[in-house]
Amino acid sequence: MAVSDVYEKRKKQQADKYNAKGFTDYRELLALPEVDAVIVATPDHWHARIALDAMDQGKDVYLEKPMCHTNKEIKQLVDTVRESKRVLQVGSQTTSADQWWKAKKAIADGMIGKMIMSQGSYHRNSIEGEWNWPIDSSAGPDAKGEERIDWKTWLGPAPSRPYDADRFFRFRKYWDYSGGIATDLFFHVVAPLNICWDKPQFPTKVMASGGKYVFTDDREVPDTFNLMAEYAEGHSLVLSSSMANSQHIPGLIRGHEGTIIMVEHGMFESSTPDIVVRPELVRSEGENEPHPFSDYRFGDKEIRIPVEQKDPMQAHIGNFLSSMRTRQKPHLDVETAAHAQVLINLAVESYRDGRVKYWNEEKWESSDKPVKA
Repeated sequence: MAVSDVYEKRKKQQADKYNAKGFTDYRELLALPEVDAVIVATPDHWHARIALDAMDQGKDVYLEKPMCHTNKEIKQLVDTVRESKRVLQVGSQTTSADQWWKAKKAIADGMIGKMIMSQGSYHRNSIEGEWNWPIDSSAGPDAKGEERIDWKTWLGPAPSRPYDADRFFRFRKYWDYSGGIATDLFFHVVAPLNICWDKPQFPTKVMASGGKYVFTDDREVPDTFNLMAEYAEGHSLVLSSSMANSQHIPGLIRGHEGTIIMVEHGMFESSTPDIVVRPELVRSEGENEPHPFSDYRFGDKEIRIPVEQKDPMQAHIGNFLSSMRTRQKPHLDVETAAHAQVLINLAVESYRDGRVKYWNEEKWESSDKPVKA
């Protein structure tokens, strides 16, 4: 076992805790022949580079969410997994909970008919917000011993800047290293929705809005962030979030013939005893009578489908280990995660640019103008 960290204190703590080798340069860890897999749990802007290098060294990867930081990196990860045949599990543990897979089957069985809209949220209310982690004022690049931080390595692909403790310890406040709420929290909503849908899908059009409504410090990212997206197969997605209010909206998917509610309490990372299917009465155009070919295909009463109760984190890591042995796709494989990551990245771009964003899958890039069919 081995660990790597550019912060000497953290490296030593983890090496001592697990009786492991410790490295400042992660590439030394990847060179160890006894290492079969790695967990990448760095700031977002380093996720892709370490994962790509690990797969090039023949390692399987548990890659914490968000999967990566840029659209180019999404494509690199997808291509490398395909070429290397390595297992890559993205670490949104909620995707190993049972409700998403039960919902996927219910939708595939036609229980809600044509899918129209999905919705979800991620809300908190705390002074920590999403970014105010404790700062060790004694740490830095000029410190000695355990307090030393290799700042140049930490910056990596990000723009060069003088050392800033706030950026190091609270990186989610800054666009250079994170997409704020969208990349950290919305990933836990968008990834399971892509599992529920008949197949993972890229958005065609994304719009985002929000702002620094309550926590008005020097942070770059908003404390309130909302997005809307459209998909080519004829459905839309609506997500809301705020770090200054704790009230969620139900996590559900609306269809023409019914609605499936995966998390009535709205908390995508929390367990639920069942999912609920509520039928819709489908009517013919211009008539008040039920459509003769629909007429409550699954009955006119609410249906509750039991959900297996299990610890999502244990299930997700267990699924990764199982995939390493069987070489089967893990629950949150690189393709499913890529569809979630593209949506999130486009939402961040839309918010920052103040423009609607369109996705060109063929060129693998975003645009300010609709993509011609």
